[in-house]
Amino acid sequence: MADFSKPSMAELLHLRGNQLDKGEPIALPLVQSSMYHLPGLAENFPFYGRATNPTWDALEHALAHLERADCIAFPSGMAAISASLFATLKAGCKLLIPSDGYYVTRVLSSRFLSNLGVEVVERPSNAFEDGGFEGFDVVFVETPSNPGLDVVDLSSIAKQVRAAGGVSICDNTTLTPLGQQPLDLGIDIVVSSDTKSMGGHSDALMGHVASRNGDLLQAMEDWRRISGSIPGPQEAWLLHRGLESLDVRFERMCNSAELIAPRLAEHKAVQSIRFPGLQVDPSHNLAKSQQLRFGFLICFTLESEEKAERFINDCPYLRPATSFGGIHSSAERRARWGDDVDPAFVRLSIGCEPAEELWEALKTSLDQL
Repeated sequence: MADFSKPSMAELLHLRGNQLDKGEPIALPLVQSSMYHLPGLAENFPFYGRATNPTWDALEHALAHLERADCIAFPSGMAAISASLFATLKAGCKLLIPSDGYYVTRVLSSRFLSNLGVEVVERPSNAFEDGGFEGFDVVFVETPSNPGLDVVDLSSIAKQVRAAGGVSICDNTTLTPLGQQPLDLGIDIVVSSDTKSMGGHSDALMGHVASRNGDLLQAMEDWRRISGSIPGPQEAWLLHRGLESLDVRFERMCNSAELIAPRLAEHKAVQSIRFPGLQVDPSHNLAKSQQLRFGFLICFTLESEEKAERFINDCPYLRPATSFGGIHSSAERRARWGDDVDPAFVRLSIGCEPAEELWEALKTSLDQL
């Protein structure tokens, strides 16, 4: 795997505690207030709930530790993506996005940004560098791509985009900062849907952006404050709590995926499979060079749509649900959302169940097809 260090989880767990005064609560307080006591001038004080919140501040402090960069929290992954694009684009700009990435990013670009005078160009992840990046103001990548799990060369793309005078943005949702550090590879902005494995318990919509460029970060913070795209304190509190177990959950999920993927590849019901951790996967070598882990998502194709549905719905240790990254393993046919994949294509998100018990349930469901 890539020879990058990951953030210290011991430091993360004590990040707040080491700053406490005697008698303060160890658990993060939930501040649910839209107003602050503010006599006189408002200089250097919290002044309004749309602009600041102490619970956000603590969350962003923890996220910054994981990203090794300043972070801004948002109420969803798409809110974070929207902030990154609206803060870097204007009429006349040219945007490049993956044609096989998360479909809502494409919808946002084609339905709204293009109507505001932004030229939107799409390329598949497996040919993303073809044609270069001259003339593009913003280049948005997602790696591994969702749902196909193709991997793009972040270092190469970041260098080329910077040389062409553009801004690079990477959606790092599928790997989290513990699985990949795009900023270390030269990317300008990282976006993440923390609804997934960062929160981990499928109970809160959240997202964040991270950047080491102060001007870009300020523009995205201005977008949040002015647009009102702010997280709720309760959701921020839930994400902060989720981050404290991220390392344990992510390691188990990735370890289980590395055990289960080769077994799926050998099962007679599986016609094709994608998982960067498999040595035969076309993305394996690149993933190994830039990722800290191969992740917990496995995608494979069965014989038919009907068999894919039966596999998902009949397995007692799979939740048939959209999204991914929760402690419960889940799966879905991505074609139902319009992704350009086979009708029998299944995206499997490995959860925190004991790996052998999970595999036996998956195998039993496959055997019965």
